[in-house]
Amino acid sequence: MTFIDLIAGIFKPAAELIDNLHTSEEERLEQKAKLLEIQAAAMDASLQYEKSLMESQARIVNSEARSEHWLTASWRPITMLTFLALAVGDSMGLLATPLRDEAWALLQIGLGGYVVGRSAEKGIKMLKQ
Repeated sequence: MTFIDLIAGIFKPAAELIDNLHTSEEERLEQKAKLLEIQAAAMDASLQYEKSLMESQARIVNSEARSEHWLTASWRPITMLTFLALAVGDSMGLLATPLRDEAWALLQIGLGGYVVGRSAEKGIKMLKQ
């Protein structure tokens, strides 16, 4: 479920209530239009929040990548290469014990965060240009 679906779900009961009101069609349409305006404003605010969050994350990744300290600039790629080695080792049966489900969940979160972070970083660069 996306964040937009969540917001739409919040407003759905109110829209259904307006549909079931025993008023004129004109009043019903007015109320529904007002509700849609509020819903659009809520979605806009949430998208602005998501945008600022992604920009902040991109700034952090960018700052780390530009750091003069080798470890600060390299910890994300090192972590992802370690995850890759563990995934390949597990898939090929090279590990003494298979990775637990929690390790795979951590791997998915790490990979997702890394990919999103890198994508956001590249997207911010394009927006600045």
